[in-house]
Amino acid sequence: MMDTSTLIESFADFAKQKNIDRPTMIRILEDVFRNMIRKKYVQDDNFDIIVNADKGDLEIWRFREIVDDDSEDIWEHDKISLSEAQKIEPDFEVGEEVAEEIHLEDFGRRAVTTARQTLLQKVKDLEKDILFQKYKEIVGEIITGEVYQVLSREVLLIDGEGNEIAIPRNEQIPKDRYRKGENIRSIVHKVEMVNGNPKIILSRTSPVFLERLFEQEVPEVFDGLITIKKVVREPGERAKVAVESYDDRIDPVGACVGMKGSRIHAVVRELQNENIDVINYTENLELYITRALSPAKISSIKIDKENGRVSVYLRPDQVSLAIGKGGLNIRLASRLVEMEIDVFREVDTLQEEDVDLDEFGDEIESWVIDELKRIGLDSAKSVLALNKEELVRRTDLEEETVEGLLNVLKKEFE
Repeated sequence: MMDTSTLIESFADFAKQKNIDRPTMIRILEDVFRNMIRKKYVQDDNFDIIVNADKGDLEIWRFREIVDDDSEDIWEHDKISLSEAQKIEPDFEVGEEVAEEIHLEDFGRRAVTTARQTLLQKVKDLEKDILFQKYKEIVGEIITGEVYQVLSREVLLIDGEGNEIAIPRNEQIPKDRYRKGENIRSIVHKVEMVNGNPKIILSRTSPVFLERLFEQEVPEVFDGLITIKKVVREPGERAKVAVESYDDRIDPVGACVGMKGSRIHAVVRELQNENIDVINYTENLELYITRALSPAKISSIKIDKENGRVSVYLRPDQVSLAIGKGGLNIRLASRLVEMEIDVFREVDTLQEEDVDLDEFGDEIESWVIDELKRIGLDSAKSVLALNKEELVRRTDLEEETVEGLLNVLKKEFE
C-alpha cells in the first residue's frame, strides 16, 4: 500500500508542475483528508491535520476528553472512557485530553486509493479553472503561440506554458499557411467551457486584431494620442481604419502610415498583404463618406438619414474605383459609415451616343426599365457603367434578367 510520504510527495510534485501555490495545495490536501476522516469517524471537528508538503509528512491527531466508564457522555465522538484511555497510557485520569495519532493505514487501502484519485482530480479541476480565468482576463489581447497541429477545421497551437489554444478556420486569414513549429500572432477572441474543459479561441480576422497591431506599431495609438474610431475588414483583402487625433499637432493618418509607409508596412505584412486605407475620422458625414470611398473622387452626395442610404454621384471613370474589385471598396465604405451607399454615374447630357432606356421598349419589358429608373439609371450607358453583380444588388431584378438586359444594351453600341 502507498505510504503517506509517497502520496503527498507525488501530489506536491504534480501541483508544483501546474504552478499551484502552496496555500491552495495545503487546502486541497486538508480537504481530502478531512473527507476521509468524516467517512470513517462521521465527525471531524476533534481532529487536527498537519501537512508538510515539502517533506511529504502528514500527521492526523484525534483529541478526546476522558470520562468515567459509566458516564452518559461516553458515546459522544469527542469523548473516551477511562478504561479505553488507560489502554493507551496507564496513568490517564478523568478530565484529561487524549491526543492520539491516526495513521493513513488505519483508513484502509481503498480509502487511500480514493484519496489519491481525488487529489489528482482536484488539481486537474483547479488547473482548468486557473487556465480559464487567465485567458478570460486577456480577451482582446495579442498572444503568440507555436503551431503543433494543422487540422482541416482548426489550427492547434501551444502557448508559453504548454496549454492548447486554437484558431478555427473561420478566424484564419484565407491566405494564412501554417507550418508546424512556427510562431503565430493572434488575439484571444473568446474563452468558453466545453464539457468542463476550457476552450481558448484565437482570431486573426477580428477587427480588434488589426487595432492591436496598430497599437504595437504606432506609439501615438498606444499612448492614446490617436484613437481608432472604427475598423472594418475583409481579412487578407482590404481594410478601412478611421482614426482621430486629440492633438492638433499630430496628423493621425501620417502617424499611422509612418515615414514611407514604415509603420503600416509591418501591419500589412502580418495580415498577408491586406490593403489598409487609413482615413481621418470626422463628424461631418458628407466628408466622412467622401473619405471612406477613397481613392474615388466624388462629384456630389445625397444623404437620406431616415432610411440610412446615401446616393453618390461620380464621373464615369471614377465609378469602378468607388465600387472596387468585386464590390469590395463600396462594401467596406458602407460598413465604415454604417449606411448603404448607392453609386450613380453622372451622365453628360451632351453625349449624343448615349441612348435613352425608353427607346428599348420593344426589347426590354417596361417594368424592368422602371426598376432601373428607380435607382437613377435612365440611359443605356448609365446601366453599362455598372457590372452585373452591382445591378443585381441594387435592383430587385434576377441575375438572368440582368444578363439579358446587358446583352441587349451592349448590342446597341457594337
